[in-house]
Amino acid sequence: QVQLVESGGGLVQPGGSLRLSCAGSGFTFSNYIMSWYRQAPGKERELVASISSRGGTTTYEASGKGRFNISRDNAKNTMYLQMNSLKPEDTAVYYCKVVKSGVAYWGQGTQVTVSS
Repeated sequence: QVQLVESGGGLVQPGGSLRLSCAGSGFTFSNYIMSWYRQAPGKERELVASISSRGGTTTYEASGKGRFNISRDNAKNTMYLQMNSLKPEDTAVYYCKVVKSGVAYWGQGTQVTVSS
């Protein structure tokens, strides 16, 4: 079955960096668009960035544009989110998502806390 496992979250000071990872299994990872979402306390889950199946096309929402970089290594069935210049408002649980046969699959999420 499809499984997504995020890792790499933690506590970081404002201005710091983190790299999140999302390992996929149970599907042909290299065939699918992958996305990062986040959900802050009391807010709806929102899209952060997406990457095409081969990694040639990336898109970013305004919240992360210029600070975040999405990438993938299909040989390792892993997607990444490099986050730089982090702000307190980036504090959230970060999730990866894949849509396969019309069904959205999510990981369990990884907590990112930006605080001094």
